Amino acid sequence: MRAGGPAPGSMIVVSSRLPFVLKRNSDTGNLERKSSAGGLVTAVAPVVIQAKGIWVGWPGLLDDVNEPIPESDPGDKTLTAGLLSENVVCVNIGNALFDSYYNGCCNGTLWPLCHSMPDRAQFSVEDWKAYTQVNEMFADQTIHALHLLQRHKPASVTPLIWIHDYHLMLMANGVRQATDDADLRCKLGFFLHIPFPSWDIFRLFPWADEILQGMLGNDVVGFHIEDYCLNFVDCCQRCLGCRVDRKNLLVEHGGRSVRVRPLPIGVPFDHFVHLAETAPKVVMFPNQKVVLGVDHLDYTKGLVHRLRAFEKLLEKHPEHIEKVTLLQISVPSCTDVEKYQDLKEEMDQLVGRINDRFATYTWSPIRYIYGCMSQDELAGFYRDAAVALVTPLRDGMNLVAKEFVACQINQPPGVLIVSPFAGAGETMHEALICNPYEINEAAEVLHRALMMPEDERTLRMNSLRCREKANDVNFWMRSFMEQVGSQIEEDASDVKSVSMHPVTVDDFEDYLANYIGHSHKVALLLDYDGTLAPIAPHPDLAVFPLETKNILQRLSNMPDVYITIISGRSVDNVMKMVGIDGITYAGNHGLEIIHPDGTKFVHPVPAELEEQVRELLKNLQDQVCKEGAWVENKGVVLTFHYRETPTYVRAEIVPQACKLIESHGFKIGVSHCAVEARPPVAWNKGRASIYILRTAFGYDWSERIRIIYAGDDVTDEDAMQALKGMAATFRVASSRIIRTAAERRLPNTDSVLMMLKWLERHLSQREPGVPASYQISPKGQEGQRLKLLSAIRAVSTSFYVVCGV
Repeated sequence: MRAGGPAPGSMIVVSSRLPFVLKRNSDTGNLERKSSAGGLVTAVAPVVIQAKGIWVGWPGLLDDVNEPIPESDPGDKTLTAGLLSENVVCVNIGNALFDSYYNGCCNGTLWPLCHSMPDRAQFSVEDWKAYTQVNEMFADQTIHALHLLQRHKPASVTPLIWIHDYHLMLMANGVRQATDDADLRCKLGFFLHIPFPSWDIFRLFPWADEILQGMLGNDVVGFHIEDYCLNFVDCCQRCLGCRVDRKNLLVEHGGRSVRVRPLPIGVPFDHFVHLAETAPKVVMFPNQKVVLGVDHLDYTKGLVHRLRAFEKLLEKHPEHIEKVTLLQISVPSCTDVEKYQDLKEEMDQLVGRINDRFATYTWSPIRYIYGCMSQDELAGFYRDAAVALVTPLRDGMNLVAKEFVACQINQPPGVLIVSPFAGAGETMHEALICNPYEINEAAEVLHRALMMPEDERTLRMNSLRCREKANDVNFWMRSFMEQVGSQIEEDASDVKSVSMHPVTVDDFEDYLANYIGHSHKVALLLDYDGTLAPIAPHPDLAVFPLETKNILQRLSNMPDVYITIISGRSVDNVMKMVGIDGITYAGNHGLEIIHPDGTKFVHPVPAELEEQVRELLKNLQDQVCKEGAWVENKGVVLTFHYRETPTYVRAEIVPQACKLIESHGFKIGVSHCAVEARPPVAWNKGRASIYILRTAFGYDWSERIRIIYAGDDVTDEDAMQALKGMAATFRVASSRIIRTAAERRLPNTDSVLMMLKWLERHLSQREPGVPASYQISPKGQEGQRLKLLSAIRAVSTSFYVVCGV
């Protein structure tokens, strides 16, 4: 820490639970604190207290806590004793909502998926809605905490909001949106304390896109090991279509570069050394070696596999009978959930069977303790055990392995066995690695640990202790702060920001070169606002950049390129804004289309619509056009704009505008700070895109051309869905959570320009002359001519039928 400690008002910690729980005194009915233990509390609580920061979390009560939070008991000597009630913000969650959120989505879905056990996952829309709602509640309370923090925060300090674990993977986006709207400066960091799975497992979650984008709302996303980082980066690229940098572990989202970092958590090493030094001698079993297991009773911990491996040890190496005892401590977890109850029953039966099989008059092979145990008691068991068996089927880190190492102060020391599927297996290199799924191998590794010579045990344990002492929980916390670049640390201002390079022409080579090839004609379908021209406060100010216009002009002159501008503007307006001859223009999301030869298509609409448009326009202008809101008349479509309207006014007028639109029989379309009133016809950018392509290239267009579609709005999703699998699609996406059918996301309009530059470079390298795909052999010329004439007639017939002629 720098001289004087962390800056006041520099930190907000957000976790699913507070560092203490509130309970009601059965006699007085008053609220009381009960301190919690754990690595997060041990590392972070002192910093929050010193910085006069705030901790946001659930208080442990399933009812609204409207009464003041009590202060700590005067005799409380725990780390959270100095956390004043004014530095705590509670998120109160009702019973039914909490059950659906916590037991349903968190532990019923996300927990098994992240631990690569999809067969145990349950998927429920209601649970997902509860998860979303609770994350919104946490975001709201965090914004409240940020306002409270202003009373201590110097103007030069940018506070860090540090979000923890899988319970809160969505909330960063809500905080970021609120802080942007209110012009509040802060930095957002997230740390996941459990594994992050591979893409093929994570994509099973129906709302995987939303989870990934929620995590990308942070500036830094931390995991225990690099494998989890790579899994996350891979998911962002393959699920979201984000641009990524695997070497530097960066993900681009909404124009921001999000840092993804491996930051292995540690334990309070010196604290456990002290506990081991002061813990009384544990009365183990005379003249016996103890193999120790300490775990929550959870299916991810591999407890059944562990018992079977110990049974196999006694089968294969009977010399250990009456000389080795397995002491398994299982801490109750989710006791009201059926699958955990089933696991407990299976464990009870397995322990009984093994003991019945091998027990003698003076010895039982397994001692099984089901219950909680204090750190003081555990320290004695850690210290005196000959072997620690840490063999989960999947685990984020597993701090039991590190606690055991810290408490190994006796000589000769014990031996640590770790699963390769725990984060600890990636970082604690001197431990014996044991695959818990291979029972015979696990038994042999356990035998090796029990028979290991003293000098090897000492060498391995000394190396482990040296590393864990250096990389303790305080080191983990400081490392995270440095990555975020917070001003809690003295040298934080020197932390260099790592960002992805801007999008270049070459970024499109791998994606588009093979798709387009060297012979196909290319159809470009492009939105205007937010895709070719940057979004502006007023539609008239959305000027087409000259460089983009010039390159689009050159592309339009190439024989292998067909261009369509498809916009929500009226067709006359978009033609005026673009100003390029010889291309197709589609206005009002395709309701009106002008072809390069000047012919025009207008989708038929109900005859009475004209009067309804006038009536709706007047009502919108009279009732909701205030504080900068206005209505754009585009003929059969009206757009209610509220971009320049204050945020607090939008909450009132936007729902009112939507109600008016629906009451007049129009369909609602949502756009950037705008609501559209569309005629009640089954037509959108998707239907319009297919009509344009069919008109230009015939019914077999999907086989003859390559299509590139780029857009930035919800209206473009109709086209991306319609063209899915038949086009290369791009969504110019902000940092807000959006679900898109596009294959790739682009950060801004400049990246669309780079894509057009790549296309020009690629096509200009083709051999001059007619593309190979259009060359017709003499033998097949007549057949091709008849086929083309047939397609033209079919298109003409379809055109007149659609137009109602």
